[in-house]
Amino acid sequence: MMKNFILLFLFTISCFRYHAQETNNDLPQSKVLEIKNYIKGKNYNQNVAVFINFKTHSGKYRYFVYDLKNDKILQKAIVAHGEGSVVKNSNTLQFSNVNGSHQSSLGKYEIRESYTGKFGKAYRMQGLDVTNSNAMSRAIVLHSYYCVPDTESTGQTCLSFGCPMLSQNAFNQTAKFIDQSKQPIILYAFY
Repeated sequence: MMKNFILLFLFTISCFRYHAQETNNDLPQSKVLEIKNYIKGKNYNQNVAVFINFKTHSGKYRYFVYDLKNDKILQKAIVAHGEGSVVKNSNTLQFSNVNGSHQSSLGKYEIRESYTGKFGKAYRMQGLDVTNSNAMSRAIVLHSYYCVPDTESTGQTCLSFGCPMLSQNAFNQTAKFIDQSKQPIILYAFY
C-alpha cells in the first residue's frame, strides 16, 4: 500500500514538472521546426540559429542561440526591443517595418557582416520577410548596450530604437558563434 502511494506521488510530481516545462517553454519547438524547414537546402548555417521570443517579458531570457542538430539551447540572454513597440498601459507589444517607428520588426533575418560603429562591434541584419524587409535601410543591427543586464529580473530591460540589443557579455558569446560560422546564421524574431 505504501509502495503504491509513493509511486503515485512520484508520478504526480513528474507529470507536474513536465506540464510546467511544457507551458513555460519560451522557445516553442514549432518555431525551431519552422526554421529547420526554411534553411533546408539553402546557403545558411544548418547547425545554429538565433531566436527571439518577444512574447516573453523583456526582463526574462527570451533570446536563444540554438543547436539545430542536437535540439538544445546553447545560449540564452536578455534582449531589448524597440521603444516604439511599447503599448502604453499594456503588456502587449506592437511591431513595424517603418523607418522612424523605433519599433522592433518580426520575421527572419540573415545575420550579415560585422562592423564597428557607435555601439562598438555590431552585425548588420538583412530582413527576409515583408515584416522586416526594411531592416537594412532602418539600420536594424544586432549590438550590445550597457543598460541590458546579464541576468533575469522582474523589471523591464532598457529600450532600443528597434534593434535587438544584448548585454556586452551576451553579445560576446553570440559573436563567437557568428564569427566561427562559414555560412550566414538566421535570426528569427517572433511574437
